Amino acid sequence: MAPLAPRTGDAVFANVERVNAELFTLTYGAIVRQLLTDLEEVEEVNKQLDQMGYNIGVRLIDEFLAKSGVSSCVDFRETADVIAKVGFKMFLGVTASVTNWDAEGTSCSLVLDDNPLVDFVELPDTCQGLYYCNILSGVIRGALEMVSMKTEVTWIRDMLHGDDAYELRVKLLKQVPEEYPYKDDE
Repeated sequence: MAPLAPRTGDAVFANVERVNAELFTLTYGAIVRQLLTDLEEVEEVNKQLDQMGYNIGVRLIDEFLAKSGVSSCVDFRETADVIAKVGFKMFLGVTASVTNWDAEGTSCSLVLDDNPLVDFVELPDTCQGLYYCNILSGVIRGALEMVSMKTEVTWIRDMLHGDDAYELRVKLLKQVPEEYPYKDDE
């Protein structure tokens, strides 16, 4: 396997600007609460969080590539490792493990034992269908789309629903070839 990155997640995390963790967690909680008030339907909130995450991921990938020193990944396996070890560490201060690969190497699980977005959170009975951290699935999907990987990202396990970990399933739908706007021979 190729080296993960010139800079590890810990090295990048040490050099990025941070906001207060409680402020970040409570602000995110306020956003989710406002969406629940405005949209009323839990499934609509899930879609909105995913779309918000997608929009963030489309922009966040530029900062990730600029500050992490990561070069192009050779395959989807290496990409998943970089997300788990560098991306999560850089932006959330945690790492994930990559597990449950399918035979084709196009689908895996990212498992988080800790998730800073859920500090101080308890879901009421009326919100049991809510994927509180659905913004993360959108961020991953948006960021990967910007590096030519069309993916589907879904929650498999969620500690807020009584599971033992947070597990995201990432499935590579297709690798989009890069297109350049100009031909080199002109």
